[in-house]
Amino acid sequence: DPQQLELATTSKRKLRRFIVLDEVVDKLYGSKIREYFEENNVQHKILALPTTEETKSMDVVLNILQEVQDFSIDRRTEPIIAIGGGVCLDIVGLAASLYRRRTPYIRVPTTLLSYVDASVGAKNGVNFLQCKNKLGGYTPPVASFLDRSFIQSIPRRHISNGLGEILKMALMKHKGLFDLLKSHGKYLLDTKFQSCSGFADHRDAALQTTRIAIETMLEELAPNLWEDDLDRLVDFGHLISPELEMRVLPSLMHGEAVNVDMAFMTYVAHARGLITTEEKEQILQCMRGLELPVWHSGCSWALIKRALRERLKHSGGQPRMPLPTGLGVAEIFNDTTEETLERAYKLWVRD
Repeated sequence: DPQQLELATTSKRKLRRFIVLDEVVDKLYGSKIREYFEENNVQHKILALPTTEETKSMDVVLNILQEVQDFSIDRRTEPIIAIGGGVCLDIVGLAASLYRRRTPYIRVPTTLLSYVDASVGAKNGVNFLQCKNKLGGYTPPVASFLDRSFIQSIPRRHISNGLGEILKMALMKHKGLFDLLKSHGKYLLDTKFQSCSGFADHRDAALQTTRIAIETMLEELAPNLWEDDLDRLVDFGHLISPELEMRVLPSLMHGEAVNVDMAFMTYVAHARGLITTEEKEQILQCMRGLELPVWHSGCSWALIKRALRERLKHSGGQPRMPLPTGLGVAEIFNDTTEETLERAYKLWVRD
């Protein structure tokens, strides 16, 4: 808004910002962030918090809101800034949506997973009664600022974790992205998604991969931002994984749990005759190349049945099961029998 911009730049009133920072990010970048606000003469309050799946609760939201109230912000011109991984962005998004009914907020993702997933879309939320994201809403940020240089400081396992969500989009919507992951997966892990000169054979694999992943995610989410249509390809890998992830915390990260789910569903697609044996093997080989788990002992047949029952409760009584029908193409299915699921499960466990 040009008027607001002029007001902000000509106003005698000092610029003010409230920032929520993941505590790990604070250790790595806290001094730089503080220096930035000080150099730009911005009055600021930085709240550093542990933001993990275990701490992702309404208590943390209320703690943030208490601090926001104490700092006192103008909800029209002083957006709350969230800097951290997906959990941090989810928590702050919910807090902002509640404060005075809706306060603008900005997402700054610092992990690969949040860069390609949590930075896109409108959802926010916290865990409740041991259920993932049971409390939440749909409040999009006013902006997401993407900077891949944050990713260079995260551990290799976290890079792999983010690759799980990128692979989801590749399998559902983009054969070219799948080929990129297959050819450049190890390189992306080794270089931590930084754009490196002197690797002509890889071109800029990091930029291509993240851009395609975000563009395909936007294509899928933008027409259905509030999830009015429950048939969603982006739910691939998210039918069983919420139950699995919460059950085995903290042994699986989000992208890893999603990948275990995707590996099982790849067997389901094969059992239904939707993909060939060669395509199934290509998918599993790509997953292993990205250093993602293709199985977990916590993913029992009983857990799968329970997770799919839960799925029916919040998807209009239909499973709405996204399955690959080739590499980079997919459809939603409602007619997968329990017999097919069990046969796929036995083959998965055997392999």
